[in-house]
Amino acid sequence: MAQAEFGKPDAGWRLRLYSIIFEADTPAGRRFDLLLIAAILFSILVVLADSVQAISQRHGTALDALEWAITLLFTAEYLLRMACVKHPWRYAKSFFGIIDLLSVLPTYLAFFVPEVHLLLDIRILRLIRIFRILKLTMYVQEYQMLTNAVSASRRKILVFLSIVMMVVLVMGTIMYVVEGPEQGFTSIPKAMYWAIVTMTTVGYGDMTPHSDLGKAIASLMMLLGWGVLAVPTGIVTAEMTTQRLTRVVTARTCPSCLSEGHEATAQYCKDCGEHLPPYRHR
Repeated sequence: MAQAEFGKPDAGWRLRLYSIIFEADTPAGRRFDLLLIAAILFSILVVLADSVQAISQRHGTALDALEWAITLLFTAEYLLRMACVKHPWRYAKSFFGIIDLLSVLPTYLAFFVPEVHLLLDIRILRLIRIFRILKLTMYVQEYQMLTNAVSASRRKILVFLSIVMMVVLVMGTIMYVVEGPEQGFTSIPKAMYWAIVTMTTVGYGDMTPHSDLGKAIASLMMLLGWGVLAVPTGIVTAEMTTQRLTRVVTARTCPSCLSEGHEATAQYCKDCGEHLPPYRHR
């Protein structure tokens, strides 16, 4: 995954380290990504096991040791990422930079600030470690494709959601008038909550219409719900199909000018014209 906004080093050990950590199209980069994926999944298993009281009581010491080992591993990764880019502060403020920090922060807080135990159950802080699962999106290409598709479809999705909210407002107001407070529809916001629950076909049953007209409106909302659930899926699927038909841009780096982001089928650098080495898909 290209990270040009963080600044790619020009030469030396920082460039070699950058190619391993940030570029997934090299053998060393692929091995690094696989190692990180395994570490992330293992760390999540440790978090889940620690949340089970029987396991935590019996193997608490071992789980704590594993947690510290994983925390030190991710801390080293975070520091190496900061060290090998030209603009470390940009990385620290980026989405994945914040995720990297949140994934190690709870363990250090519990160790260096013992008062945290008095103010907040440490298990709540440990839940922040679940953010490590979001790091998987850095290493799996399909996650990136889905993220790009959702990002490209955001305007269409926002327009669709605005239409849904208008329907919810109108139908909720109608149900407030039809059923009234005696049936639990004590306000328009509560009636809108009922409309959302009904349209999404969740059906908690805490608020139900009793009149024939109210049941007819509820039936209409249920039928609308089928279409509502399908539209966003269709929008994102169409965008993913469009992206698949376009040419794939990779993290390939020119050995001469160090520019990156070349297409998978490119034979020459788009900036300096240097011949590129063959692209090897992961």
